[in-house]
Amino acid sequence: MTSLRFLLVLIGCLVASEAFAHPHVWVTARSELVYGPEGRMTAVRHAWTFDDMFSSFATQGLDADGDGKLTREELAPLAEVNVTSLAEFKFFTFGKFGDKRVVFDTPVDYWLESGPQGALTLHFTLPVKDNAPAKGEPFRVEVYDPTYFVAFEFAKEDPARIVSAPAGCGVELERPKAPDAEQSKKLSESFFSGLSPGANFGAQFSNTLLVACR
Repeated sequence: MTSLRFLLVLIGCLVASEAFAHPHVWVTARSELVYGPEGRMTAVRHAWTFDDMFSSFATQGLDADGDGKLTREELAPLAEVNVTSLAEFKFFTFGKFGDKRVVFDTPVDYWLESGPQGALTLHFTLPVKDNAPAKGEPFRVEVYDPTYFVAFEFAKEDPARIVSAPAGCGVELERPKAPDAEQSKKLSESFFSGLSPGANFGAQFSNTLLVACR
């Protein structure tokens, strides 16, 4: 089964040469920060909708019964491979508080759905494995691809929410500044191939969920 990363590379090879710059894939995201009975974050639930080109390419040959519709069952193998391959990139999700990092576990409750226009949406839940912020402690969850191969933009409406949080807690979304025209011209394949391993270039385009409690 094709991995998500391999699909991304293939799609990158399909674009015209003048467009050979990052990013190659675009995702519209919505996220929920889920709390447990002790008032601490226990999981992050994501819903990521991929752009039309990626969705079309990734679903070729998956309509097993030929009815023109893709069911959750038909998409299940692709969903499993997608969340498995994303482990290498820490699921593009980075929880932080102070100088500490939240450790996430293997995804659960994951599936893909195909929307009315064919856009794929990947749903998955990242349980907190270790180092959850204490009750009432401010923290942030950043969503980005360190390599900037995938660009994340949170939805205009209802982009993020907290679930079962203690009274007085809220979340705000801090959107990244888009690269200007001059900067975009520099984001070529040669530029990214010249970056040192672990350069974390995409961090500057992070969407950051800021959580604070009164």
